[in-house]
Parts: sequence; C-alpha cells; structure tokens
Amino acid sequence: MPHSTIMSILRKRLNDFKEVLSSDDIDMTNLRRLCFRGIPDEGGLRSLCWKLLLSYLPLAKVSWSETLRRKRELYKTFIDDLIVMPGEGNNDGERVDVTLHDHPLNLNPDSKWQTYFKDNEVLLQIDKDVRRLCPDISFFQQGTEYPCKAIVNVSGHKRLHHRVQHTVLRSANVERKGLGITKQIAVSVRKAAEDYAPLAEGGEAHWEVLERILFIYAKLNPGQGYVQGMNEIVGPIYHAFACDPDQTWREHAEADTFFCFTNLMGEIRDFFIKSLDEAEFGINSMMNKLTAQVKSNDHEIWLRLHQQELCPQYYSFRWLTLLLSQEFPLPDVMRIWDSLFADENRFCFLIHICCAMILLLRDQLLAGDFATNVKLLQNFPYMDIQIVLSKAAALAGKSLNSP
Repeated sequence: MPHSTIMSILRKRLNDFKEVLSSDDIDMTNLRRLCFRGIPDEGGLRSLCWKLLLSYLPLAKVSWSETLRRKRELYKTFIDDLIVMPGEGNNDGERVDVTLHDHPLNLNPDSKWQTYFKDNEVLLQIDKDVRRLCPDISFFQQGTEYPCKAIVNVSGHKRLHHRVQHTVLRSANVERKGLGITKQIAVSVRKAAEDYAPLAEGGEAHWEVLERILFIYAKLNPGQGYVQGMNEIVGPIYHAFACDPDQTWREHAEADTFFCFTNLMGEIRDFFIKSLDEAEFGINSMMNKLTAQVKSNDHEIWLRLHQQELCPQYYSFRWLTLLLSQEFPLPDVMRIWDSLFADENRFCFLIHICCAMILLLRDQLLAGDFATNVKLLQNFPYMDIQIVLSKAAALAGKSLNSP
C-alpha cells in the first residue's frame, strides 16, 4: 500500500476519534467501534480511550474534572492510610512508645506489627514480580517523572522495597514471549543489582510505582489479595498512562492506573480465585469454551489435540488468565487490549483470539507430536498481530476494516 494512502487512512482514523471524543457526551457505541479496530498511538488516544472503556471516566465530559479530582484524592488517602510503619508516629507527628502500645513481638492478631509482617510476606512476592516485568524493554527500570509526593515529604517510608530483603533475587531465568522466541535472560548478581536497583532517595523507578499500586490493591481486597500474574495485567495499563504525551494526564498515571486496574480486575477476578474455577466465568469454563470453539471450527485440529491428550490447561490457562500479556511483545499486547476492552462481550472475543492462534498453527499442529505441540503452544511463534486479530474477528463475525 502506498505511503500516501496509509497516511490518508491514519488521518481519517485520527479525525474519527477526535470527533467522538470532542462531544460533550461520549457516544460509547461509536467509541467501541473505533477502538475495536485499534487505537492510534498518536496523541495519547489510547490512554484516554482506555480510561473510558474501563469505566474510570464518565461519559459526560462535564463530570471528568470532579471525578478525577475525587479519585486521585482518594488514592492519596489510600497511600497515607495503608502504607504505614508501626510505631512510626501518630497523627500529631509524635513518636509512639511501643512499650506502652504495641511492639514487634506482640502475637495479638490485632497487633499492627503482626499485620505489618503479614503484609511483608505479600510484598515480597509483589516485589519480585514487578522487578522482572517486561525484561525485554527498559521502561519499568527507568525513573518516573512524578515520584510519589509522600516519598519526598515523609523520608521515603512509602517506598515499599525497603520492607523486604531480596535473599531470593540472586539469579533468575526470566521468560518473556516476544519476537517468536522464548527469551532466556540470565540475570547475574551484578546485573540484578544494576537493572533492578531502586533509584536514589527522592526518585522512583516505574516498577516501584507498580509495586505500590499492587500492594494497595491487595490491602483493599483481602479476600483475593495479590496473585502472581497481576503484575502482567497492571503493567500495560500503567505503560499507556505513564507515556501519555499530555503532562497533565501523565502526572497522575499512578492513581489513574490503580482505578482502571481495579475496574478490570472486577471483571476478570474469577480467573484469579481458585474456588471459582468452575464458575460461569471461571478459568475452567473459559478453557472449555475455547476447546468447543476449536472443535466447531476445525474438527481435525481438535481431534489431533484430543488424541494427544494435549489439554488446554497446558497452554491456554496463561493465555486466558493474563489476557495474552505474556504471549506477545508489549506493543502487540496493547493492540490486543484495544479490541478486548472495546468489545461489549470482550471475554468472548478473548476466546476468539485464542482459537485463532490455534487455527493459525494448523499445519504445524497436525504434523507435530505431543512434545512438539506443547512447546509450540507454550511458546507462540512471532506472527503479525493483525493476522491473528483478523482471524479472530472473522470467527466472531466482526470486521477490523473501516466501514
């Protein structure tokens, strides 16, 4: 396609988005239609559209300012109230005498110190996960322009990494599915210290921001807590918001990410709760729907996998639970999520994408034995994401092309 034609299409798409987003009341039907076909990278459109698609911003633009002010102030309150050090001081700034009130050896379940130690067990897992997020890009190890103000004002005690010791983080094999190869990244002691070390006082790396978001989420959702893999869900959302070209949006990326992540987890929380595996939207139900769709679209592939006893649990558990965030490089993940967030039945479309991935490997799967096919599906080869999404849209009876 000639470059001039491509530019003409892009200009039209940008104008279409501008027209929808300039209305006093956002037409969600039109916005979903546009976003389903992919949100342009220009102008912070993805950041704004995701806030709307994830029900963070109301459709009436007149309400945006008040909604954002209230939500961002609420998030600041969460930081102040939930990230505390027992014995640090009371609200008047006076130090608490632990001998009279509470102390680290107090076994009372209501002890603030007992809560602190339990929180640190959760924090240790969060810390390890966010430090190794997307190791094939440097973004999350870079410093944010807008470190948490509480860090500067309260001697840095809101920096959660201070609370855990990294006795485990000596070496690691970090797997990231990108560019068609499972990348094995050997992390030596020196490399771990250089790449994942916190920044100096007064500064924060992006992974530290994610650590705080996930910790606060776990504190506010004790019935679910933190489950490994949530870092892969929050990462792309934060990346989109923290890279917004508009400084006024970028400055509040942390708070905005927290609420969008919380809203998204409200929809996919069943994936992360083992007791709900058999629920309508539990992970086993989703895998069964995927198997049924493969069977109805290509009986020969289904039969091959069935005869090899290659269960969907071997590969699609991660696909579905993490919304394909580990199967593709980050730019492709964000493009996939444009369609997932825009589709009213978005988790049906997730199954369509997973089915398309299997069907597009038809020849290799029919020719491979069990071991070969397991490896193929667990390490999905590089493929133009538009081919995958076009196939998925066809299965869903939709189109990715402009009308």
